[in-house]
Amino acid sequence: MQTPAPVDYARATSVDHALALLEQLGPESRLIAGGHSLLPMMRIRLAQPECVIDINDLTDLDYIRVEGSDLCLGAMTRHATVLASPVVGEHYPILHDAERRIADPPVRNRGTVGGSFCQADPAEDLAAVGSALKATLVLRSAGGTRTVSARAFHEGPYTTVLGDAEMLTEVRIPIRPGAASAYEKVKRRAGDWAAAAAGAYLLLRDGVVADVGIGLTAVGAPHFCAEDAETYLVGKPPTEEHIAEAGRLAAAACTPRADQRGPVEYKLHLVDELTRRVLRRSVERAGGRAEQ
Repeated sequence: MQTPAPVDYARATSVDHALALLEQLGPESRLIAGGHSLLPMMRIRLAQPECVIDINDLTDLDYIRVEGSDLCLGAMTRHATVLASPVVGEHYPILHDAERRIADPPVRNRGTVGGSFCQADPAEDLAAVGSALKATLVLRSAGGTRTVSARAFHEGPYTTVLGDAEMLTEVRIPIRPGAASAYEKVKRRAGDWAAAAAGAYLLLRDGVVADVGIGLTAVGAPHFCAEDAETYLVGKPPTEEHIAEAGRLAAAACTPRADQRGPVEYKLHLVDELTRRVLRRSVERAGGRAEQ
């Protein structure tokens, strides 16, 4: 059995302290909170940081609140907290749907929103949700803060736009009155990563789609989303015919890899089917029903 390479340890007491440590320790240092993604990668030496910086004392980043027209999630908010939040459920049930399907209770009790985004795993659930909801991520460094869209945050597997001495502090999701949302995931067993998953939000006005977001994970979707399917749906009534075409377009945008979770053809079928399901459920939650 492989063991992690030797690593130094530091504990940050504030955001400013964490940023100072990142500056001091250099690009081979990594922040760690729940550790459920980073530690297994360290154990097989896929990740070999020279130092881990523990940020569990940064409780000021543990919050869920509404600010203006945004639902704001602090980067240190635990998955279990998001799942239990009535404020989250009121605005975006997709987050409850996704959090309920993330791993298992021990992971949800320790894993954080920020850790999920920053790990940039190709099968990450919250990456798909963030892309579906067109969230904005707040990044902070010693020089100040900047924002980046969730769709532009991930540059590839396990890589993000974060600078060496920069950290994610908040996820901001626009509140869209009347929007409905849903998330579906297929996995081999409880606690496993997805074979495929899809999430969507839908805003209907006068019987047609006024706005829509579709997120996908584990299937090689560019930026974890299905932009062609979104563009197709806007301005159309959410009929079964249109939903079916959106599913087809979502699958056409994906380039999954065959692995132990299934062959390419199976995963493309899942994208098509799961996209249809989350769109139908969103329509239902909006108080409607997809017409034949």
